[in-house]
Parts: sequence; structure tokens; C-alpha cells
Amino acid sequence: MIRIQQEDFDVAASYARLRLAQPRQTGAICLFTGLVRDFGDESNVEAIVLEHYPGMTEKSLANIAQRATQRWNIHAYEIIHRTGALQLDDQIVLVGVSAAHRGEAFSACEFIMDFLKTEAPFWKKERHADGEVWVEAKESDAQRKQDWLQRDA
Repeated sequence: MIRIQQEDFDVAASYARLRLAQPRQTGAICLFTGLVRDFGDESNVEAIVLEHYPGMTEKSLANIAQRATQRWNIHAYEIIHRTGALQLDDQIVLVGVSAAHRGEAFSACEFIMDFLKTEAPFWKKERHADGEVWVEAKESDAQRKQDWLQRDA
């Protein structure tokens, strides 16, 4: 399941959906939840605004999830990403994966999140007391994606 939404999400409900996907075969569920923090490219972040390209974003996330299902034996996945104005401590993103074994669940969850950060068309603006700044792509995110691609070579 892939959802782009402004409203908050329920981590327990996501866990329950992943657990019920193949209840007798699932041995592991991995969940990652990203939160708004008070630092980013600059310190003293007060809030953020997330924008996306409707239609293209969902296709991009579906492509990333499909690549993960081709690499690992995943029973189910869930990707929820919020957009709009978010305050400190708000949940931003959830990536969840269920699989037979923990290694597959951990790897697939990490892979999806790493590719989401570099391929999904989201834009983030940080709000500070003295103004706003668009967040640039991070070299560390690009390196994490490159590490996955090198494993394929």
C-alpha cells in the first residue's frame, strides 16, 4: 500500500495490516518512521513544508517497492508519506515491510527508504525564525543509494 496524505498516520494500524498480509508465513515486520526534528540543513528548525508531484510521486514509490519485492521475498509493504505543513515531532514518513525472515524485512525497509530519499519527487522547505530555506539533496543519501546499486553489480 502506498499513500501520500496530509493527515497523520497510525503506526499500530500499519503494523496490523502488515501482520495480517500472510499471518502464518510472516516471521518479521520492520517499520521505520521519520519525524520532524529541530535541526536539518540549518539548526533551529521550527517547522517544515513538504510538497510533491501528484501522480508521479505514487508511481515513483510503486517502482521503488517493486524493486524491493524483486530483491527480497516480501509478503507486504506499506509506504505512507505526509505532505503540507508539519510541526516539530510530527510523523513524516512510514515504511513498513513484512517477510518470513528479519534480514529480508530489515534490508527491504532500508532499501525502500534509501531510494525514497533519492528518487521520489518530494521537496522540503525548512522554516526558521528568520525565514525559510529549501533543503538540498544530501550527498549521504546519494551514497546510500549508490551502495545498493554497487551490491547489484
